[in-house]
Amino acid sequence: MARIIVITSGKGGAGKTTICANLGLALARKNLRVLLMDLDIGLNNLDVVMNVEDKVVYDLIDVVENRCRPSQAFIQDDEEPTLYVMPSCKIAKRQVSSDAVKKVIRRVSDSFDYVLVDCPAGLDVGFRRAVNCANEAIVVVTPHLSGVRDADKTIAELNAQDISVNVVVNRVRGDLVAGGEMLSAFEVFSVLGQTSLGIIPESDDVNCNLRLHAKRKAFDVLADNLHNGTFDMYDCVSRYNGLLGRWRRKLKKNV
Repeated sequence: MARIIVITSGKGGAGKTTICANLGLALARKNLRVLLMDLDIGLNNLDVVMNVEDKVVYDLIDVVENRCRPSQAFIQDDEEPTLYVMPSCKIAKRQVSSDAVKKVIRRVSDSFDYVLVDCPAGLDVGFRRAVNCANEAIVVVTPHLSGVRDADKTIAELNAQDISVNVVVNRVRGDLVAGGEMLSAFEVFSVLGQTSLGIIPESDDVNCNLRLHAKRKAFDVLADNLHNGTFDMYDCVSRYNGLLGRWRRKLKKNV
């Protein structure tokens, strides 16, 4: 039976979809069977991030409305054969209920070790639909006061539904943390008071494919923590400490 985990943040821009995609890849590299399910109906882009948008034939709505079997909507990843994507659709003709999505997940859960649910932004009906389908949650938060505040509201909603919460701090700039210009991930963990799952550094890469191969180690640590229950944290700060670190910080600022 799969672990069903919703990846959320309560607001847009925190990096939920990127975390979902890359955590799925990291788990698949451990030969675990992983399904990425896009529940951001109408504003979905998990298929774009996973670079499978040209392969979509059927989607989640087709499964819900019995136009195809769940397996017909799966798209296998080109790099990791145990990783699959179930895309969503741009337009749904009718509201999709939590119960309908739960039925789909029940039909496929025996085939996977993990089902990672990409949650839409906000705390409205889309959030509730995604959360009601999961047993666990990963709250993605950026190390900014506004991000922490939004994450705190999201965690309160999850706690009210007895959902187990893990926190990932995303887009951490090690140079700014070392220079005292950004909250550290550990300060964020302390404020939110939930299980600390991982730290993902900011990427300087700007491209259409958001699978962050340059940050593979950070996601491997994240996947280890999730699967093994460990608490190792990727270190993106220490290289910016000390005399050499100050030089690196100065160089990074001038680039």
